[in-house]
Amino acid sequence: MNRLVIRSVVRGLVNSRSFGSIAGDSGGGMKVTFAAAASPSTRYQPLADGGFQWRRLMSSSSAVAEEQGKVKLEQGNKDVENQEKEKEKDNALVSSYWGIYRPKITREDGSEWPWNCFMPWETYRADVSIDLGKHHEPKAFLDKVAYRVVKLLRIPTDIFFQRRYGCRAVMLETVAAVPGMVGGMLLHLKSLRRFQHSGGWIKALLEEAENERMHLMTMIELVQPKWYERMLVITVQGVFFNAFFVLYLMSPKLAHRVVGYLEEEAIHSYTEYLKDIDEGKIENVPAPAIAIDYWRLPKDARLKDVITVIRADEAHHRDVNHFASDIHFQGKELRESAAPLGYH
Repeated sequence: MNRLVIRSVVRGLVNSRSFGSIAGDSGGGMKVTFAAAASPSTRYQPLADGGFQWRRLMSSSSAVAEEQGKVKLEQGNKDVENQEKEKEKDNALVSSYWGIYRPKITREDGSEWPWNCFMPWETYRADVSIDLGKHHEPKAFLDKVAYRVVKLLRIPTDIFFQRRYGCRAVMLETVAAVPGMVGGMLLHLKSLRRFQHSGGWIKALLEEAENERMHLMTMIELVQPKWYERMLVITVQGVFFNAFFVLYLMSPKLAHRVVGYLEEEAIHSYTEYLKDIDEGKIENVPAPAIAIDYWRLPKDARLKDVITVIRADEAHHRDVNHFASDIHFQGKELRESAAPLGYH
């Protein structure tokens, strides 16, 4: 190999006019050193004019090492970029131009508040001492209508869900969160039209709707409804929203009475839910984190604790709606009686 290289060098020198240069037809040249020529990793290619083009190649081991180094460097850069993107995502402002951002909120123990759907000042401890057995005896004609309608609505629910109380609760909460929103919305519009205060009832009804929605957010952590149950929710909610909207426009006292009886049925359903938990038919799993923070439950709370506080909330909604209906039956408007704000 060395002989071949030396012969090539000598032959190139003979054909060139100057030492160490390779001449072309254009008169240009390229400097070549003996060190480069004698190196075993240097190769040459003959040119058309008899000269040589020299090219130094790296050894295979060096090339592999360099390639691996590039791969590791690229991977490291990607990791750094991903970390920076995640950090930017955590601290990102939707629009820094407007300066809108959520201040840093912490729990009592100093840990970061993990929820965006509710804040610490919206949490509370449920009053589980409320009387669950209270019942409004239907005497007036509209009361009897409301009572019979609710009892009829329970029949298909019992047939479809039977004792699957987790799925039943999901359906129940998607319906139970509608009346408060509809009532609050219509009272809001009425207040705007008549330039009158609502007596706090707009806020009270919206609080009820939000509380029912939090029941649903909690139950979703425990139960994953099947596709046909989701379709049923969409159908029932669409029908119930429009029906209740029309009903509230026609007769608010009947609408509130219907909700009062619906809440009585909800109390019954959650009582049966607790019975199955006590009997071991439903596993008493740990409470979801969202429920622990929303109701200020102990860290070791279980499913039974969650269902207990939800049932208490339903009892409070029962009282509020029967109370609202009674106000209307007395020929008064809701604004004439103070709303029970904060009365979950």
